[in-house]
Amino acid sequence: MGTENALYTILVEKIKQDALVLPTLPEVALKVRQAADDSNINLKEMSDIIGHDPALSLGMLKVANSAILGRSVKVETVNQAVTRIGLRQIKSIATAMALEQVFVSKNEIVSMYLKKSWKKTVDVASVAISLMTFYIQDHKHTSLTLDTLTLAALVHNIGVLPILTEAENHPDVFANPTFLQQAIAKLAADIGGEVTKAWGFSDEFTTLVTSWSDLTVLPPETHYLDFIRAGAIHNGIFKNVSTCEVLLKSYVNKGILPDVDFMESERFQQMVTDVKTMFS
Repeated sequence: MGTENALYTILVEKIKQDALVLPTLPEVALKVRQAADDSNINLKEMSDIIGHDPALSLGMLKVANSAILGRSVKVETVNQAVTRIGLRQIKSIATAMALEQVFVSKNEIVSMYLKKSWKKTVDVASVAISLMTFYIQDHKHTSLTLDTLTLAALVHNIGVLPILTEAENHPDVFANPTFLQQAIAKLAADIGGEVTKAWGFSDEFTTLVTSWSDLTVLPPETHYLDFIRAGAIHNGIFKNVSTCEVLLKSYVNKGILPDVDFMESERFQQMVTDVKTMFS
């Protein structure tokens, strides 16, 4: 516990002094976000920006042809993909697609944790996105949007990055698997909030990142937190069985789940598989 407290002290002190090394968004994500905020931008100009990054271009094509957009006619160019997705959604989806690039490290143990963390993040996000896809089909007037949820689900555990970066800087002290697991559980939410602020995300994202694992925060109305938590439940992240049962029943009452076993159904599992292809 002493080592964990030492890292906590280091991180908190760095936050106070504005000296914490936070991960930076990949350049292409920054360019897309800036362009999307320009009221004069058009689809062709956005396509050109995305087209300069092969990985992002491929990601956009996957999204445009994915099950969540429910289109049978395949798009084959970035311009067609951007047209189908729309400028409003591009900002969040491009950021989400670029996030995998920040989950890298040269330290073997840290790299293992980053890969593990990204896989878990994608697992949670795929369930959350699938649930919302079904939810929107039945609640067409909801103010919740898939693009916001997609980004929220993919940054919900972003606080692991500064922790692992600090571990990489002091590998002899901190790059220990058992210790890292405990440190991530204790510190990731608050530090994740700092990352979202540094990236210029809205307060809504900061709240999602800092609150998703705090089960004392229970929104009365249907909320993005519900979908992320459902993803966490499905992937065994919340360990208390009775708490998970209470949450699932509340999601049935909110209309997020038709029944408590819906996420085990073949129909739902197929949707999750389809969504995961966007991130692989």
